[in-house]
Amino acid sequence: MSAPCAIPSKRESILVRHPVAAYFVLTFTISWIAAMAVAAPHLVRHEPLPKMTGILMFPAMLLGPSISGVVLTWVVDGRTGLRDLVSRMFLARLPGRWYAMLFVPPVLVLSVLSFLQAFVSQVYAPNRFLIGILFGLPAGFLEEIGWMGYAFPKMRLSDNGLAPSVVLGLLWGLWHMPVINFLGTATPHGRYWFNFFLAFAVAMTAMRVLICWMYTNTKSVLLTQLMHVSSTGSLVIFSPPRVIAPQEVMWYLVYGIVLWLAVAIVVRTYGKRLTTGG
Repeated sequence: MSAPCAIPSKRESILVRHPVAAYFVLTFTISWIAAMAVAAPHLVRHEPLPKMTGILMFPAMLLGPSISGVVLTWVVDGRTGLRDLVSRMFLARLPGRWYAMLFVPPVLVLSVLSFLQAFVSQVYAPNRFLIGILFGLPAGFLEEIGWMGYAFPKMRLSDNGLAPSVVLGLLWGLWHMPVINFLGTATPHGRYWFNFFLAFAVAMTAMRVLICWMYTNTKSVLLTQLMHVSSTGSLVIFSPPRVIAPQEVMWYLVYGIVLWLAVAIVVRTYGKRLTTGG
């Protein structure tokens, strides 16, 4: 008589059948509940959120993609999947041209702000808040465990990496919604908050496509973590401190358009698969 097969629980079977949907539901639930928990003492008293509370909401949100990525990798892919995830997080031996891409965010942010400073207003003069790189470190190293370590490899199609990367970018932008009014320097954005969200989403979706392109060609989660650190760090370091809300909307939108031009170059060169390899 053969040994009885282990029957997975109903919960586990749902996660295995819908690994991508499960990731986004779990990530958004954990992140948004964590953010609301930080804000709750002020919300229950019907008080406006202090800026520091808004800033502290973001680290709490990082629990979502990191915990979801690790837990679902274990549930869906088992120990082999966890070992593979860890190996991709330490994959550092890559051609130098991929590390050179880490300079793209600071170069483009500075270029956009310098252009606007020269031709629109001195108010767009970039800041030099160098300690801002510390804001990028936890965001990059924790978030990408989920976004690129787990979600994108399961979303990517054999003949199309572009469409899944755009979808992931849009969802990544939406994920920031609880803290959107505390991103940037012109906070809170008041009646311009939704305009800022749209401009932010335009930029972040393009950045996500670039990150997915880098992962597709290297399979290195570490590289995507560093690119995320570079992106977030550049925005915090160089964001002009004297802009008002509509001006911040403008420069984020211009930055997003420039990023999409970079995406266009990548797609023209690599095609919608985002790679010339197999």
